[in-house]
Amino acid sequence: MSESKHHSPTTDHYLLRLEGIKKSFAGIDILRGIDLSIREGEFITLLGESGCGKTTILRIIAGLETADAGHVFIDGLDVTNHAPDLRGVNMVFQNYALFPHMNVEQNIGYSLRLKGGSKAEIRKAVEEALAMVRLPGYEKRRPHELSGGQRQRVAVARALINKPRVLLLDEPLGALDLQLRRQMQVELKRLQKQLGITFVYITHDQEEALAMSDRVAVIHNGLFEQTGSAAEVYKKPKTAFVAKFVGNANLIPNGAGEYFAVREENIILSSTPARPPTDGAGVSSVEGRSLAAVVTGKTFAGGLLRITARLKNADTPAGELPDKQDEICAAQDIDAPFTEGDEVWISWISQNAVTVKRE
Repeated sequence: MSESKHHSPTTDHYLLRLEGIKKSFAGIDILRGIDLSIREGEFITLLGESGCGKTTILRIIAGLETADAGHVFIDGLDVTNHAPDLRGVNMVFQNYALFPHMNVEQNIGYSLRLKGGSKAEIRKAVEEALAMVRLPGYEKRRPHELSGGQRQRVAVARALINKPRVLLLDEPLGALDLQLRRQMQVELKRLQKQLGITFVYITHDQEEALAMSDRVAVIHNGLFEQTGSAAEVYKKPKTAFVAKFVGNANLIPNGAGEYFAVREENIILSSTPARPPTDGAGVSSVEGRSLAAVVTGKTFAGGLLRITARLKNADTPAGELPDKQDEICAAQDIDAPFTEGDEVWISWISQNAVTVKRE
């Protein structure tokens, strides 16, 4: 199985396009008009909460699920009604779906055997696929003799042996422990760059999406709320949902029908009110003043202290604050002096606040 030539993602050719994809189950709209264009050689991640329709999108691309409306185009060809084996895509499932009674070689070479490949051709292709995922010599092992990370690599090798134009990955790292998960993130990204294959990856893990992707598409309520580079989605969220889900931001009404989104590490806690901003810079907050709050708890998070504080007498109309947004979270130095019950003042540097739309 020879390596395909690497193609950097380009703007002039969209290998995969979704137009107006809709899908409902039991009368409930899951996808409400999905539009997405994916470049050749791109690693794009569909990011969203569990149950938001991410897997349904992959299954529609693969032809394993039929959309109620809309079209799927691959390389300019409408494949909406094509059988899965005629689309040039392969899928890696969350549970890997390896055949337990087959060894690694038989699992990886299964599709080539169905196509009538010779034993010599299949053996060579399996060897190359295993070398690609850094598992040479594992041909005779059975799935139960492999670690979780090794099973995941075998599943990827089985998908890649068909030389797909697009590889679909349905939360393939979800069953792995944190350390192995991070190792496999690096391996998958390395493999994608090496092969130049378009990867469409889904996860509900924000850190994973940001670490691996050329672009991230955030899905919410059956639509894509924002699509952009990892840096764009993280640093410049457009909606309250994206700010909260991707950047774990605090959402504070700005008095103009929108929110200030301020990430935890940019919240300033002090025992006295901050000085008013000068010359349009410095400290900024609602109506130009600091917000009074009471510390409600603190937990250790890595090398930082995560402090939660509830706003006092927030000057906001009933219902203006989203759920739990009368509570502000701040990442502080581990030796920060604040304790539960302390009265504090919350502020932030104006340049570190992003204005986002309400949902």
